[in-house]
Amino acid sequence: MSDIGTWYRSLPVFTRSWLSLSLVFTLLGRFGFFKPHQVILLYEPFIKNFQIWRPFTALFYYPLTPSTGFHFLINCYFLYNYSLRLETGQFGGRPADYFFLLFFNWMVSVIIGLALEIPLLMDPMVLSVLYIWCQLNRDVVVSFWFGSRFKAMYLPWVLLAFNSIVMGGGIMELVGILIGHIYYFLMFKYPQEMGGPQLIQTPSLFYSWFPSQRMNPGFGQPGSGAAATGGPRRHQWGQGYVLGDH
Repeated sequence: MSDIGTWYRSLPVFTRSWLSLSLVFTLLGRFGFFKPHQVILLYEPFIKNFQIWRPFTALFYYPLTPSTGFHFLINCYFLYNYSLRLETGQFGGRPADYFFLLFFNWMVSVIIGLALEIPLLMDPMVLSVLYIWCQLNRDVVVSFWFGSRFKAMYLPWVLLAFNSIVMGGGIMELVGILIGHIYYFLMFKYPQEMGGPQLIQTPSLFYSWFPSQRMNPGFGQPGSGAAATGGPRRHQWGQGYVLGDH
């Protein structure tokens, strides 16, 4: 138990908070502390009845049933793995910038969720973070089930195809890819690769809430150049690990 506690406390603040709240809300719902219809994202209760908690709870709650339990665990794995990599890697020492990434993606997911009547936001949010990591580490080789290996840039599309074939879904993955691409395009690709203006940036208020931290350049931490300015970094992280690796 002490090892688990040490591991848990070692997690960066936003990854730890996101994972913890997802587990807490999901388990509370599983044991009947609230009804699912009270916490999912629904247009009329949110807009007309001013139930402002719904966009928040719809991100953290996931209904646990015999058919969805395994998918929830996969989501938790991807959340932990890729949020951790982003928060300690590309955004290492810059908690305000990573909080803005999560906040921006959450706002976009709420808008799309209301427009497309998507009541749960965990799937698209997790996929959006995974997509951003894959774009910032396009050439890192990752492994998937059955020993398949490919560049990280293809992973979101592999997951989309896999869930479409095996689970008959794919819409949530597609929405997550769209959300992640909106952030990546506006923050990195358009201003840095296409020479356009910086259309979105971290509000100064976030820096007062979460001041930047001094970090010594090293593995998984920004040093100088693109990493220090928020630009895409092509650091060779080594082999990536995806569900199914050992």
